[in-house]
Amino acid sequence: MTSRRVTSLALCCFMAMTAMAAGFDQLLSQFNGNPQVASANAFFRQLDKEQFTDVPIQFAPGVHPDTLKQQVWYWAAEYFYDRQDYKNAVSYGLKALPLCKTGNNRVVEGDCENLLAVIYIRLADYQNAARHAKVCYELDQRSGDPDAMSSSLNTLAAIYMGARQPKEAEKYVLRGLEMSKKANNPTRLAVLNGMASEVYHTLGDEQKSLDYARTAYDLEMQQGRKDKAAMRQAQMGAALLWLGRTDEAKAALLQAIPQLRADGNLQSLGIACNQMGGVMLAEKNPAAAVKYYQEAAQIFVKLKDYYNESHTRLGLYNALKESNPQAAMTEMERYKALKDSIYDSEAAESLGKFSAEYANEELLLENAAERASRRNTIIVGVIVALVLLALAAVIWWVMRRRNHRQSAINQELSANIDELREKYKQLHINYDNALASTRSAKKEDELTDADRVFLQNMVNTINDQINAGQIDASTVAERLHLSPYQLRQRISSITGETPQSFIQMVRMRRARHLLDNQPELTIAEVAQLCAYTDTPNFTRAFKNAFGLTPSQYQSKTGDN
Repeated sequence: MTSRRVTSLALCCFMAMTAMAAGFDQLLSQFNGNPQVASANAFFRQLDKEQFTDVPIQFAPGVHPDTLKQQVWYWAAEYFYDRQDYKNAVSYGLKALPLCKTGNNRVVEGDCENLLAVIYIRLADYQNAARHAKVCYELDQRSGDPDAMSSSLNTLAAIYMGARQPKEAEKYVLRGLEMSKKANNPTRLAVLNGMASEVYHTLGDEQKSLDYARTAYDLEMQQGRKDKAAMRQAQMGAALLWLGRTDEAKAALLQAIPQLRADGNLQSLGIACNQMGGVMLAEKNPAAAVKYYQEAAQIFVKLKDYYNESHTRLGLYNALKESNPQAAMTEMERYKALKDSIYDSEAAESLGKFSAEYANEELLLENAAERASRRNTIIVGVIVALVLLALAAVIWWVMRRRNHRQSAINQELSANIDELREKYKQLHINYDNALASTRSAKKEDELTDADRVFLQNMVNTINDQINAGQIDASTVAERLHLSPYQLRQRISSITGETPQSFIQMVRMRRARHLLDNQPELTIAEVAQLCAYTDTPNFTRAFKNAFGLTPSQYQSKTGDN
């Protein structure tokens, strides 16, 4: 079966669901025009017919219209979310929320807040997602229900994953796992293990990712949830691929993809196709990789999932660059445009503030009894201060020992680092000038002389800082006699980049140039020449930029 035919099969499932949704829309429209018991019951009969609700829902005559609206609009939001129509889902969720609050039922209110948080995650609106998740967690925490708390903690983990903050996500998912074990809910436990697999995959700990995915898969199979089990197989495939166990990854994905197609789970299907594309590239079969990536591209464009589409475009670039360089460059340009649009630094800052606020409020809740009097508060404050002082002393001692060990390691790695840097300076690299022009948001003929001088000065300043072994945007701004805000405005107006992303591009281009032209260098030496003191961080940055680790890139270029 060709890729086009299997894609059509998946899209046919989507069209069938769309047809069912048309009848659903009509019933919902009738209710909105006349919110009575009869129209509400007709709406819920349709949900029961589609097996969307666990038990039939039916209202007796005389039920208040606000109760009907609350229930119909909430379930409409659930339905649209399930059908991946997130715009309608959030609209009905927001209509239902005030009515859920007026009933003074914390469980109902928490369910609606959680649903809205999950919908906003799909819309990549992490600020609103965090706002609703925070309220949901507060409600669940007051209830003391470990199952509900594990659900909201999973949502918080998903928000931080979406905002590219996996270390924050790790904190929430591990606590969620503890709560789900207390609740003894295997369904929730499977979901959280799946989330943990995603977190550790993003953090680069593929063995942990694989272990959590396998646990999730076993739990799903025990409950007979083959559709969810297929999602866990796809997660296993991703971890196995990065562990270099290509044959096992391929086997897992070949089982998962047909099930995901049959279920019409386009989101997971697209992700699995991306992973299979990676398997095909590892097997040096770019033609097959192109088919899988094209299937994924159709799905993510339809779903407007820019984050996963960016991975698809990068995969298509790698699959096409030998056979069709022109098409490959088109995919690379699309990848760059998507990559630049999916990360919102202001949202990240907002989430950081939310994290601190959440932690502080959680502490206040846990210590409410101890704050019954001002005296107790003062005592607690003194104790905390003493503990912090003791902790600071311990941290200072540990860091001193760690720095001492790291210094010895760095000295060994850097025995000839000055000589290597000198070699690098002698290479007369001209890629920086190319970077300044090809990445510009302005066209070449739109650049003023002042723009060109500024770009060259910035590139030179960045390289000077890299050669010094330390680089950050604030230092670059200072060297250019600008405030951080002025630097951000100036570089964004010329290139469309943030200072951080522009600096990262220069470092990654240097890394790639060194790997291409000085194969005798170790990965640790290349990392140091690019101002990384920590090789794992360098490896993750390189993988994010080019889709391969430095070692994989060396192997690939060596084979060519």
